[in-house]
Amino acid sequence: MRVIIVGAGEVGYQIAKFLSLESLDVVVIDRDRNKIRRMAEEMDVAVIEGEGGSPSSLREAEAERADILLAVTDQDETNMIACLLAKAMFGIPRKIARIRNPEYFHNERLLMTLDIDPAINPELEIAHAVARIIEAPFATDILDFEGGLVKVVGFKLPETSPLIGKTLKQFGSSAGKKFLIGLIVRDGKTIIPAGDDVIKKGDIIYVPVKPDELQDTIALLGIAMKPVKKIMILGGGKTGQYIASQIEDKADVKIIEKNEERCKFLSKNLRRSLILHADGTEQKVLTEENIGDMDAFVAVSNNDELNIMVSLLAKKLGAKKTVALVNKTDYIYLAHGLGLQSVLSPRLITAGTILRYVRRGDILSLTAIADAKAEIIEGRILKTSPLAGKTLEKAQPRASIIGAIIRGEKVIIPSGSDTIMDDDKLIIFTLRESIKEVEKILA
Repeated sequence: MRVIIVGAGEVGYQIAKFLSLESLDVVVIDRDRNKIRRMAEEMDVAVIEGEGGSPSSLREAEAERADILLAVTDQDETNMIACLLAKAMFGIPRKIARIRNPEYFHNERLLMTLDIDPAINPELEIAHAVARIIEAPFATDILDFEGGLVKVVGFKLPETSPLIGKTLKQFGSSAGKKFLIGLIVRDGKTIIPAGDDVIKKGDIIYVPVKPDELQDTIALLGIAMKPVKKIMILGGGKTGQYIASQIEDKADVKIIEKNEERCKFLSKNLRRSLILHADGTEQKVLTEENIGDMDAFVAVSNNDELNIMVSLLAKKLGAKKTVALVNKTDYIYLAHGLGLQSVLSPRLITAGTILRYVRRGDILSLTAIADAKAEIIEGRILKTSPLAGKTLEKAQPRASIIGAIIRGEKVIIPSGSDTIMDDDKLIIFTLRESIKEVEKILA
């Protein structure tokens, strides 16, 4: 497969990094010489210094041989022109673009004309992620698969959890129900666990659950689940606006924004949220607005350092949950190390969303987790799959674990004796080195 990536910024860098590890034919185009040099030095990809929306650059990239074009610069117009050229001049079968302007993103006729499938909006992707996390306030991450039939919840175990110090086999036999951990994050390392693995203090675990069993499952692990009713958002940009619009019917939302004109815009375009014209970085403002009563504090300003520091302040002042937006991927592990519960990267989320369309096999969705060191893949089992008709104990891919089987409307949290059937959909946790093997079994 030949993939052309237009844009060598953080999103393009992350996508190129993922794909180069899988020995795909990747070409990256960008006009920034330093970004191009960085990619050429750090990964096995071809690079071209030039305009992504230029026919000559695409011709140099041998676009006529490409299977996919990913246009992910920070300029919507450049991305759209690149897709138009890919369609009209080179016949590239699939075009995917990062589109941030709502007027472009919601214009179906425009996107259809340009043959962009799909368009990805980073702010909307982040808003969806925040809304999912707020749904389960104890979680560091929560993901929906198959329209919500299965949830994957990531959370840091409390020190009092009965799981700590036990092997998964021991805990599973005492739990009285099927229970599966798909991934463990420990000291920055990702682990696909086996039955003899012992859960340790400080572990972040990812668990697949049925929605109606979520509360019982987390109670089993020693976690109390309380609904989020009061939310404070720092930053009234597009991301803050999109988050508020998704949750304002379910909770009381306050947005703190320094720009007066932006406050007026938000007041006109949000129905129930309270808009405060103030500097949310000041402790006095947070205290006056009862930060200690907040079930969640979400920092989504354009400044990574500010988001991290104010989230730490909000946590100190009594906010029950904090969510910080961090663009620089190097800051993610740092922020977790400082004690922040949920740290989201729009660039990693955007890259993960785009990657699902690059995978081989019948892959329905894909999500990068654990700072993109692992993935959760939802795929369909075809008749040609080597897994069809096999039990899980004989079918688990290397460095992977099948976390759930979806059979029609039925969800199975599997054990080794469960059999995989034609047309089943699987939720698979996998480390990066096993992605090719997972693709093969879904082909």
